[in-house]
Amino acid sequence: MSGDVRGSRVAVVNWRDPGHPAAGGAERYAWELARRFAARGARVTYVTCRAPGQARRERVEGVDFVRLGGRFTVYPLVLAWTLAHRRRFDAVLDCQNGIPFFTPWVLPRRTPVLCAIFHVHDEQFGLYFPAWLAWIGRTLEGPVARRTYRRHACTAISPTTVEALRTRLDWTGPVYLVPVGVDVPEGGREERRAPDPSAPRLVCVTRLVPHKRADLLLDLVERCLPERPGLRLRIIGRGPEQERLAAEIEARGLGGAVELLGFVPEDEKAAVVADADLHLSASRGEGWGLVVAEAAALGVPTIAYDVDGLRDAVRDGATGWLAADTGDAAELVHTLDRALEELADPARRDAVADACRAWAAEFGWERTADRMAALVAASVRRGTSGTDRTSRTGGADAQVVRRYRDGHLRVVEGPVRDELLDAGEAEPVRPATPFERLLGRVEGDAGR
Repeated sequence: MSGDVRGSRVAVVNWRDPGHPAAGGAERYAWELARRFAARGARVTYVTCRAPGQARRERVEGVDFVRLGGRFTVYPLVLAWTLAHRRRFDAVLDCQNGIPFFTPWVLPRRTPVLCAIFHVHDEQFGLYFPAWLAWIGRTLEGPVARRTYRRHACTAISPTTVEALRTRLDWTGPVYLVPVGVDVPEGGREERRAPDPSAPRLVCVTRLVPHKRADLLLDLVERCLPERPGLRLRIIGRGPEQERLAAEIEARGLGGAVELLGFVPEDEKAAVVADADLHLSASRGEGWGLVVAEAAALGVPTIAYDVDGLRDAVRDGATGWLAADTGDAAELVHTLDRALEELADPARRDAVADACRAWAAEFGWERTADRMAALVAASVRRGTSGTDRTSRTGGADAQVVRRYRDGHLRVVEGPVRDELLDAGEAEPVRPATPFERLLGRVEGDAGR
């Protein structure tokens, strides 16, 4: 069945857009899908909030931007705008950044909605808001959203996000997996230099917000400097924690070892990451880890904690190393020592770099757009993003099927799978594994 979205009227509703000063991976995901859908002939409207200086209406790469309200007022304003334009769209991609937009409340019943969930925020609300507001956030993300989207479906970007939806939010509806893409640089394989054990070059690309735990990286540097006096850590990113971290670096006397670069253009960011021996993350949890995949695309492995999302993005021992999350930097330091020791061996270093590039190549943005477009197109044809072949545990959310036409095995989900089976074009073989769901192909079928 076709994943052609040409002529379809699609709304992408997201908290921010990529031009917002606080934009992150979720905004990148929504934008890459929006502009690729537009390039394929869809009529795409990106509805979001408005940062100071941004235009209220704008057209970029064929995508019409509608910007309404600020951090919190965007929710009721977008809902009112959607109500006023309720018959204008064939499908809606409703992005949940902690709280979704609840567009099914105002849309016609047969307008399919896909609630795109980047990661589960339940444990993070308390880091940013007072207790009463955190409770409201958890209630909206959990019970209210679960009921609102019960006739629709959601998409997640990693197996651990799927698991979090099932276990932490008790999501009972269908969940499809559409991973984050990554830009894979063109060109041949570049040799990686051996890291200097006394002066390793480290980099961290992150938003400077509490749950990213940049303080733990300062702890790591402080612990490592006596034995590795030439160690240098460059932190790329901005956020509300930037001034506090700068003061902390100065107070600890780490100015010669840690550099806060703030925002840097994409080409400069890639150059800084490519020059590093290792990329680091101290985050307490992610939906996936776009920066990990971006570093891998440059042949740079990542050290991260073994937490949601990052345990999917980092293939432990192959494209990086995972440390037990004990809440301090001790395990991170131990893992760094182990990684530097392994990377000192040229054969091992080349194997890790090659594995990184091969892993990143699995997640091109075009492939991500293909998978979401197939779900959107099938949902429009069927009049629903839901499925009649789901299960409470998610075991049948994705299946391996064999197409009668060529005998080829495919991993399919939701309305895409339903169309194939209802039309008699394929037969189910078995449930897909979490790894197969992530890659969108059968294990061992690297050619697809």
